[in-house]
Amino acid sequence: MSKEVVAIDGPAGAGKSTVAKAVAKRLGFSYLDTGAMYRCIALLALRNSLGPGDGETAANFAINASIEFMPGDPQRVLLDGEDVTELIRTMEIGELASALSAHSNVRKELVKRQKRLCDAGKVVLEGRDTTTVVCPDARLKVYLTASVEARAKRRWLELQAKGDSTPLEEIERQIAQRDERDMTRSDSPLMVADDAVKIDTDAMTVDEVIEAVLAEWNKSLLVS
Repeated sequence: MSKEVVAIDGPAGAGKSTVAKAVAKRLGFSYLDTGAMYRCIALLALRNSLGPGDGETAANFAINASIEFMPGDPQRVLLDGEDVTELIRTMEIGELASALSAHSNVRKELVKRQKRLCDAGKVVLEGRDTTTVVCPDARLKVYLTASVEARAKRRWLELQAKGDSTPLEEIERQIAQRDERDMTRSDSPLMVADDAVKIDTDAMTVDEVIEAVLAEWNKSLLVS
């Protein structure tokens, strides 16, 4: 039986977080940013001088760390009681999170947590394996995508607004590299679920994407 869940997958920079948060608000559902969990583990790894290859130790962090999501705009993320909402949003943490997420033991532990959060239903979650692994029985599965160039430009504008001067070319390189890593990892690679609705956001505004997802949700309610 389908869970009352909207699961949104897609590559880095496709607009998953922005869309998922808005859809959750419109539906009155909880919002779960699965990527924030991996970023929390990356922050712990960085603070303990670990690198991309230290998957075993990072998996222990995934087992023992307390990760909580609290109300706020943006949603607040607490790691062992510390508000790390801003700390986990750097490019450095994003790159390390992507590398550590390729380790099966890290994914295994965090997916367990994510599944438990979905079990109650009325959740909108987003990530890179939400429709295929975390919640394959979600009522609605969406795959958001866009060209590397469009995704890099969006991320560059976000970082510019935060005072980050990372060159656009470097962001494009990192996104392409992350795509390759996410799509070729042995455990839970990024892919389009057979029954997912694929939405290419290249020529769409954020509001148009949100409305498209909500329209698909309404359609799903008509299916018994």
